[in-house]
Amino acid sequence: MSPTSPLSGRPVRAAVVGTGAIGRGSHLSALKQLAAEGETEVVAAVDIDAEAVEAFCAEGGVPHAYTDLERMLAEQRPDLVTICTPPTLHREQSVAALRAGAWVWCEKPPVPTLADYDAVQAEEGAEHGPYSSIVFQHRFGSGTRHVRRLLAEGALGRPLVAHCQTTWYRDTAYYAVPWRGRWRTEGGGPAMGHGIHQMDLLLDLLGQWSEVRAMAGRLVHDVETEDVSTALLRFDNGAMATVVNSVLSPDEVSRIRIDCERATVELTHLYGHSNADWRITPAPGVSGEEVAAWQDFGADVPSSHLAQLRELVAAMRAGERPRSSGADGRTSLELITSLYKSAFTDTTVRRGEIGPGDPYYTALHGGAPGWAPGTAGAEAAVEAEVPA
Repeated sequence: MSPTSPLSGRPVRAAVVGTGAIGRGSHLSALKQLAAEGETEVVAAVDIDAEAVEAFCAEGGVPHAYTDLERMLAEQRPDLVTICTPPTLHREQSVAALRAGAWVWCEKPPVPTLADYDAVQAEEGAEHGPYSSIVFQHRFGSGTRHVRRLLAEGALGRPLVAHCQTTWYRDTAYYAVPWRGRWRTEGGGPAMGHGIHQMDLLLDLLGQWSEVRAMAGRLVHDVETEDVSTALLRFDNGAMATVVNSVLSPDEVSRIRIDCERATVELTHLYGHSNADWRITPAPGVSGEEVAAWQDFGADVPSSHLAQLRELVAAMRAGERPRSSGADGRTSLELITSLYKSAFTDTTVRRGEIGPGDPYYTALHGGAPGWAPGTAGAEAAVEAEVPA
C-alpha cells in the first residue's frame, strides 16, 4: 500500500443502503466485526422508510440515518457503500456512490441486465478505484480457496464433468408478494435470484464458459419469470456441466460436483458452507499421502459476507481491483443472460454473443413471446403450465 493512500492509518468509512434483513443480518454484522478489528467504521445508513432506518441505526449503533442517498454521500463522504436494496435500484445507487468517490459492494443479483452492469462499470475509476464489486460470498472461505488451488495447480487432473444444483422450495405465499416473480422488480426467476450463487462459484472454480443450451418452464407458480430451468454448459477447458435451478424442490440443497481425472470434488450445503461440507473422493491408484494432502483444508473459514468483506477492504487499502468486480463480476450475469436467451429462443448461445443491439442485452426476457410482460400468449403460457 502506498504511504499516500487515503486509507492509510484509519478505518474505512462505510455506509449501508437498504436496512432490511440482508443489510441488518449480513452487511452490518460483517462491518461491525471488522470495526472491532479497527478496519471499518459504520458512519451512516440509508432507507426510504424513515422509521426503519432510525431503528436500524439505533439498534446497530450507527450515528447517522438518512432517507436520501445523495445527501448522505455529500455529507458523510463514505469510502465504501454497501447496497442491500432490490435489484432494480442497484444501477442508480451504484453509479451515485461511484461518482461520489466511494467503492461499492452490491448484493446479488448485481443489476437486472448486462446493459446496466456495463453502465456501472463505466463509472469506475481508471486506476486504483473506486470499483464496484458484487456480493458472491460463496467464493470466499477456506474450502473454496483450497479446492480452487487444487484445480488451478492440476493436482486433481483435468476437469471433465460437473453438476451445479440449486434446488430450493418457495411456496405460493412467497410469490404472493407483488414484486416477486416479475422481470421488472425481481430481475428474474430462480436462475437469476437463487441459482446465481452456485453458478458463480462453479465459474470461479472451473474458469470461463464457452456455450450454453437451456430450457425454462413455469410448472407451478403464476409468475412472469420461470420457476425452474435446466442447462447444458461447456467450458473453455472442454469440461461439460449440467445446471439445475428450481424453487419447486421440497428437499432443498445447493450442490456442486466436479469429476476430474484423478478425483471427484463435491460441495453439498444450502445457504453457506464450511470445510466439512466439501468431499474429495480419489480415483483408484492415487496414493494415500496425496489424498491426505488434498483433504487437509486447514483452518476452517466458512463462506460468508465477512470473509468477502475482509478481502474487499484489503483491496481498497491496496488500491487494487477486488475479485467479483469488473469482468470477473460480470461473467455469471452473462451466463444467466445467455441461459435465458437459449431457453426462450431454443438455440445454443455462445459467450460474447450478447451485446448492444441484442434484445437480451437490455432485458433478460428479450421480448420473447410468452415470457416478456404483456406479450401475446404470456398469460396462456402460465395457465397452461399451472396445474388446476
